[in-house]
Amino acid sequence: MEATKDSTEANLGAGIDLDNLSSGKRPTVLVVDDDPDMVTLLKQILLKEGFNVMGALGGQEALDKVVKKQPDIVLLDIMMPDMDGWDTMKHIREMVDLPVIFISALGTKDQVVKGLRRGGDDYITKPFYKPEVVERVRAVLRRAGKKIKLNRLVFPKIGLVLDMGAHHIVLNDNIMHLPPKEFAFLSLLAKNAPAVVNYKTIGEEIWNTNVPSIRKRTNYMVYLLRRKFAEVVPGTELLANVDRVGYKLVIDVRE
Repeated sequence: MEATKDSTEANLGAGIDLDNLSSGKRPTVLVVDDDPDMVTLLKQILLKEGFNVMGALGGQEALDKVVKKQPDIVLLDIMMPDMDGWDTMKHIREMVDLPVIFISALGTKDQVVKGLRRGGDDYITKPFYKPEVVERVRAVLRRAGKKIKLNRLVFPKIGLVLDMGAHHIVLNDNIMHLPPKEFAFLSLLAKNAPAVVNYKTIGEEIWNTNVPSIRKRTNYMVYLLRRKFAEVVPGTELLANVDRVGYKLVIDVRE
C-alpha cells in the first residue's frame, strides 16, 4: 500500500507557485479599420504587450464582434466605407457603454476635438508612435474600470434594435412590445446573426425541449412575428427559413 502511495506522489510532478500566476483577466481589444495591414499591425503591437486582440474590417463586422465577443475596448478608424467611424461608435454605444479610442489619419485639432465631443474616450492620429498606442489603451481601460454589460443589439441596415433591459424592440423607430417567447426567439437569432440557428437549438433555448411538435410551434411563432413586422414596415422580411435546418435573422437588406 505504501509503495502505491509513493508511486502516485512521484507522478504528480513539480508543484506550482500560485503567487506567481496572474489572476487578472487579459483585456481584449477590438481593432476596426478597413485597411487589413493596419489591423494586423495594431494587433501585433497589442499582442506583444499582453492584450488579447481581434479585428474587424468595417463597421458592421465590428458590431457583430461586439455582440458575440464582447471586447473590453475598441480602437476605431474613422474613414471607412459603408459605415464610417462616427456611425460605428454611435451604434456601439447604443448597445453597450464600451470605451472607444479613435485612431485616424484625420489629425487636425478640430478633428480631435470633434472625436472627443462625439463621445470618444481618446483620439490617436496616424502615423502613430507604437508605445503611445499601448499606453493610451491602458489609460482608458484604467479609467473605465467597470464590467461591460450588453444592453442592446443594434442592426442599422434593417432599422432594428433589441433592448435587452426593457425587453422590447424598435423597428424603424417604432417601439414594439413582444411576448417573452417571441422576444427570446428574436434575441437568439440576433445574437447568432447572420448564422442560421437550427431547430434543435431553438427548441432547447426557447421551449426547453426538443420534441417534434416544437417545430410547428416555432413556425407558428414566426408567422405571428412576420405579421407584426409587416404591420410596421410593409414588405419587410426579417426572418428567413432555411429548409429543414432552422431560422436566421436577415441583417442586410441585400440578403
